[in-house]
Amino acid sequence: MNHDQLYLLKPDFQDQGKTYYCPGCAEVIGILEFYPELKRSIDIHYVDFPRPRPELISLLGEANQGCPVLVLATVPQILPAQLNVQRANGRAFVANAREIGAYLAHVHGIGLPH
Repeated sequence: MNHDQLYLLKPDFQDQGKTYYCPGCAEVIGILEFYPELKRSIDIHYVDFPRPRPELISLLGEANQGCPVLVLATVPQILPAQLNVQRANGRAFVANAREIGAYLAHVHGIGLPH
């Protein structure tokens, strides 16, 4: 893996007869729109809503298939103490839109979530 891998749910998914989007995924998409240069250094993947999500299970295990999630290519040597970098299957990842935003701010120098 040369780049961090970002996994987002596809919009307009069906659940119990209604159409939805993932608010956390929409927030991360907004970050990518604010800072389009990020799209050159992050590989973005859209996955279907229904579980299991094989792509995520193969990377992070069955317990960590939620979205949005950023699977890290490498972990920076210095990270803010409050940043929650998790580990599973030998990989590091950041889950949750605000955590992903904070990680991207630290690593890529974009604005911090307020």
